[in-house]
Amino acid sequence: MIANLMQPRSTVFGERSDMSIGTDRTHLGPRYIGAARRRRPQWPPAACSIRSPSVAGGKVLFATDDFFAVCENMLSDSEPIFIPEKYTEYGKWMDGWETRRKRTPGHDWCILKLATKCVIRGVQVDTAFFTGNYAPKYSVQAACLSPQEEALLPKRQSRQGTTCDARDLQQIELLVSERWEELIPKTPLRPGYEHSRHNYQKVVSDEAWTHIRVNMYPDGGIARLRVFGEARPAPPLSDELVDLASMLSGGVCQGFSNAHYGHPRNTIKPGRGVNMGDGWETARRLDRPEVLRANADGTLSVPGEEWAVYKLGYVGEVVKVCVDTRHFKGNFPDSIRVEGARLETKDWAENQKAVWFPLVNTSKLTANSEHWFECQPRVASHVRVTMAPDGGISRVRVMGYVTSEISTS
Repeated sequence: MIANLMQPRSTVFGERSDMSIGTDRTHLGPRYIGAARRRRPQWPPAACSIRSPSVAGGKVLFATDDFFAVCENMLSDSEPIFIPEKYTEYGKWMDGWETRRKRTPGHDWCILKLATKCVIRGVQVDTAFFTGNYAPKYSVQAACLSPQEEALLPKRQSRQGTTCDARDLQQIELLVSERWEELIPKTPLRPGYEHSRHNYQKVVSDEAWTHIRVNMYPDGGIARLRVFGEARPAPPLSDELVDLASMLSGGVCQGFSNAHYGHPRNTIKPGRGVNMGDGWETARRLDRPEVLRANADGTLSVPGEEWAVYKLGYVGEVVKVCVDTRHFKGNFPDSIRVEGARLETKDWAENQKAVWFPLVNTSKLTANSEHWFECQPRVASHVRVTMAPDGGISRVRVMGYVTSEISTS
């Protein structure tokens, strides 16, 4: 079910530490004067990443032990930190999930609900700062649970210094989770030093799952867990207005010109952005004029622009688009343009010939605001968002109705 994945120099397609952050890639056309081209990291899209429940909907449903640090910390959207002088009544404060030193038979484990049903392509376990207390080994199992089966789980109470009781264990045994499909067998982890904290495994399976069980052997700490994959939600009804680009619909960013401060895939996360780091932000273009001038329509006359291409989760008829500049107050783009294409293949590539048609004509943007644009209904499988000259966008919503072709995945 798995294959080892060579460790890159930094977290690839993680939420904060990202090889592509700080990357400027070749622009379309002759106007590009930016940095040298870099190869895009070959890591699956983070469409079903488990993060903070408030960000993506993934959450902890059960954990055997939360003594030193609760399991929810493992899903935090932020990078792990270490505060040397910080202690709690239970011991050293750690930014992750840490169980007590086990003195009873068994091992610790937890059950997590994915943000949406998805095919899992890879798992990253980060042991940052757990240098003498990291879990020696881990494994991952998966299942597709119905709402009735999920209801068998005991009610989760996330509280430091606690452990599950015999009644909770007896109740959860009804799920027989120890027999779930094994995605990653027992695999050694490494201590949480900077050079060894990131532990990757590639999963080779096309099955879609809703829940995973993470086992640590026998106890210890994990700072962060990231589950990467492709969303496979149930198709919406034909008359249901949905966000075709959302990562929870299966949307994926497949290309971009510049992601210096924030990756464009952030723009298709569910919910509104939590801060500037939770959006797409480019570097300032070096070809911007010394003195800026306006066009007749009020937009700035600039030679350069930045773009991102998204595969929609479903082929659909686009009827309106939202571009949200929340948190971008002094660095929002001057203008935006959104185009669609109906490609014969599910994956877009820069060398691929595509006929792009307008969905949103060049329009002025403002700071820290949602901008809604009505579209002439057109069927698209992909969209291209182009900002001028540069700046930051928090979210992009491509609202429409799914066609009979259902999915681009």
